[in-house]
Amino acid sequence: MEPEPATASAGGHPTQRVKTMRILCTASLLFALALSAPDATAQDVDHGKDDYKLCASCHGFDAAGSKLVNAPALAGQEAWYLERQIRNFRAGIRGNSDGDTHGQAMALMTRGLESDETIMDIVAYIGTLPAAAPASTIDGDANNGEALYSTCAACHGASAEGNEMLNAPALTTIDDWYQLRQLQNFKSGARGAHAEDTYGQQMRPMASVLPDEKAMRDVVKYISSLE
Repeated sequence: MEPEPATASAGGHPTQRVKTMRILCTASLLFALALSAPDATAQDVDHGKDDYKLCASCHGFDAAGSKLVNAPALAGQEAWYLERQIRNFRAGIRGNSDGDTHGQAMALMTRGLESDETIMDIVAYIGTLPAAAPASTIDGDANNGEALYSTCAACHGASAEGNEMLNAPALTTIDDWYQLRQLQNFKSGARGAHAEDTYGQQMRPMASVLPDEKAMRDVVKYISSLE
């Protein structure tokens, strides 16, 4: 006598119930694994802290920078901007001009970074450090600088807070002496001349609006007065 076929109950067809149970078990297992998995972000920061030792020799262990060795503050700067600049140095897009000796030194240092993941790890670690508060070191006329800054404000913001959508970094956490040098570099073509430095090329005509070093110093002095 052949066995009678299984009949569906209030819980549905037996085969369907088995599939449902398997799905639920799989989901539970994945959820448990997710809870027990190490924090990827924490791992990145740990790796970044170790890799950052290469940078600390110039930028300091607190990433507050050092004018003595021409290394600007990094702490407090946006991750997207730091990542782009480090990649540009490593690729030779930045620091490839004879007129940018300090950029050349930085390009040489970035050759020791193995991958984009290494760069992101370093930037992730820098992001855990307290933002730098650069001291004002440049003499200038802040009142005149405020008037000149109106051109810069279109991208960098009225308070120099930056705008990622316009690829304009915040300026208030960047050392004034470094800002002055970069304006000089943009104006002279030592920076922003490379064909692949799209955003640097956009910055060059903006720097050219400033007629001389006095105007640059005035703008930088005004920026350093902002919080």
